[in-house]
This record gives sequence, C-alpha cells and structure tokens, in this order.
Amino acid sequence: THENICRYIARESDSVVVSVGYRLAPEHKYPAAYEDCLNATIHFMRNTEHYGVDPARISVCGDSAGGNLAAAVSQTLAGRSDLPRLRAQILIYPGLQALDFNLPSYQQNRGVPLLFREGAAFFALQYLNGDASHKQDILEGSHIPPDIRQKYRKWVSPD
Repeated sequence: THENICRYIARESDSVVVSVGYRLAPEHKYPAAYEDCLNATIHFMRNTEHYGVDPARISVCGDSAGGNLAAAVSQTLAGRSDLPRLRAQILIYPGLQALDFNLPSYQQNRGVPLLFREGAAFFALQYLNGDASHKQDILEGSHIPPDIRQKYRKWVSPD
C-alpha cells in the first residue's frame, strides 16, 4: 500500500527506503511493532554492503503509528557508535504523544478525517496494551497523574 510513496521519498530525498512490515495491534501489543522496526533497521544498517547501499544515505520514515515507530527507532539509534548514523527521520502525521489529547492540534483537528480525536485515543490505547473502555479518561486527561503532567509540561502543553 505504501510502495509509491516509498519510491517518491527515496527519489526526492536521495535516500534508501526499506519498507518494514511490522506486527500490528491489537493482536500484537507494544513493544512488538517497535522491536520489529528496530531489529529490521539494525539488520539493514549492519549489512549495507550486502545490499550495495551507502550507509550515509539511510533514513527512517513512517506515517501515523509508523511515524511514532520511526521516531522511536531514531532515538534508540542516536547514541549507537557501532552503527552508521541515520541521515534523517521523516515523520508523516506521527503519533508522538498520548499525554494530552486536549492540546490545540487535537482540538483544531478533532473532526478532521481520517483520524478523529476519539479515534486517535482509541488507537493509542490499542497500541499501548490499553483497554478501550478507558478512552474517555484519556480524552479528559485523567489518565496522567498531576505530578507527571507537571513534570512534562515543559514539552507537552498548550504553551
């Protein structure tokens, strides 16, 4: 389903694109998808000569939950001196935080198809092993204790 966009990104960014088929929620809970993406990326990076790839041209990319996975893989690999450094991460409408579904971006886009605010909360719960019956708690923000909310306010707040 993503072959055309992968080819486009590879061509326009002068990068190599390897599309990873990872295990999906709800059948496979976190961290299955993350582990699949990380293991595939590490394998590819360790074997660039086998694939005839310049290690300096490797980027990670993902959309939606895949954007979350690409960001997580990038963060994990950032400090690794035993692997080539990633050229870039390309994140297309990534799911990057589930702390606050009341931030301006969620409010402004709450009714924009394809992924409504309620759907984003539902899928976040599916991905994180959650029980979908807690969706309303997440939408109201009651799933985060006040001390944790304060701790992360510097990074996740309407300000």
